[in-house]
Amino acid sequence: MAKPNFIELPDCEPIPILYEDRAAIAIDKPRGWMLAPVAWQNTSRNLQAAIESSIAARDFWSQSRGLKFLRHVHRLDADTSGVLLFAKSPGAVKKFFDLFENRKMEKTYLAVVVGEPRQNEWTCELKIVPDKKRFRKMKVDSRHGKDSETHFRVLEKRGKLSLVEARPVTGRTHQIRVHLAESGLPVVGDKLYGREDARLELGLRAVRLAYTDPFTRRRVEIRAPVEPFCREYGFDPPKL
Repeated sequence: MAKPNFIELPDCEPIPILYEDRAAIAIDKPRGWMLAPVAWQNTSRNLQAAIESSIAARDFWSQSRGLKFLRHVHRLDADTSGVLLFAKSPGAVKKFFDLFENRKMEKTYLAVVVGEPRQNEWTCELKIVPDKKRFRKMKVDSRHGKDSETHFRVLEKRGKLSLVEARPVTGRTHQIRVHLAESGLPVVGDKLYGREDARLELGLRAVRLAYTDPFTRRRVEIRAPVEPFCREYGFDPPKL
């Protein structure tokens, strides 16, 4: 049975599958999908719940693979698009989760920011903690925050916007968005940490994930297309 190279969910364009092996599937997550617990019913855009429902309904994309289980092993913000990794078994969930926890996953993002960086490359190590005064928001706290580290590199400047490569070492909630805002370069369309602009979507995309497969010890590198994202904001696609 031929396997489609996309996931089909209700009220959604087909979601491309970027990579697949015996243990994992990586998709190109579209904007607008949350990664909330399955039991959380406050939104119809719960990606994990939608995938589990589709598997239970034996939809063709999952039936053709004989899938009975698929669970995300890391998170992307609802309005962040790009590479999202899922594991095909509970054992694989633990293996991949450990890679993230032990900082053995190489993650690369593209961010479109408001402003012109003062330097072409820099590292931000400001500690981050949840902001108890604002729901869902994080803040910098040098005393109580958790260690956070992100490497940045400017790829292109155009008018009031800049295209920046972000490589987070740690994986704190909203880490890239907070570190860029604290650098005076809020992500375009970021309503939490930047300037609200209804004309623009959040300018953040996960474009690369690389790791050593915990089962085969083989090197894996997964990339998401960058051209449509860059052109959306008027930039030329970079060579990463």
